[in-house]
Amino acid sequence: MERTLRRRGFEAIAGADEAGRGACAGPLVAAACILPAGKRGRVPGLADSKLLTAASRERVYEEIVQRAVSWSVVVLPVEDLDARGMHVTNIEALRRAVSLLDPGPDYVLTDGFPVPGLARPGLAVWKGDRVAACVAAASVLAKVTRDRMMLELHERWPQYDFAVHKGYITELHTAALERHGPCPEHRMRFVNVRAARDSYTARVTGSAGMVDDGPMRPESRALTSTEDR
Repeated sequence: MERTLRRRGFEAIAGADEAGRGACAGPLVAAACILPAGKRGRVPGLADSKLLTAASRERVYEEIVQRAVSWSVVVLPVEDLDARGMHVTNIEALRRAVSLLDPGPDYVLTDGFPVPGLARPGLAVWKGDRVAACVAAASVLAKVTRDRMMLELHERWPQYDFAVHKGYITELHTAALERHGPCPEHRMRFVNVRAARDSYTARVTGSAGMVDDGPMRPESRALTSTEDR
């Protein structure tokens, strides 16, 4: 796909993808990447991040960082996701990741759905992380960054086993939610998280009353990087 676009005059082609959209805990991470044309842009072992082992992703991540013309990562915290909704924050994170590329792209490929407001021509590609190298590279950058963050969260809240499931809904995660209730890194927009909160509150207080979490904070605390976070 990149070769086709280059033949049409688009030299710098960026891929953008995210990690953590379907998780019920932890941040959303978006990444963008421009790989060079030719042999240097052929990253050994590069594939959709979901198809790689954790060790393989780490190796590929280092190759991408060394080879990329430019790359960026944006992290949106749980507070933003709860306050503004997943789709809105997802689009914002991808748009911001692309805007941080320096040098910037001539064309942008995104995984799955279009991202308006990029100020560059672009195309949404179904399973883009499997058919476009730059999108696969962005998926690895996002996934590795988020997994590292979830390992840090595991150190703070070991009872949820974030190191194992990375915040996604699994039997292990569901059992921990039911046992301990949610922590501040759980997304309250998810039905299972709210149900676990209400059940836990009722169990420890002896009532079925709702808990007032206070106003949601709309401010963004996005982290941006062109270096390893």
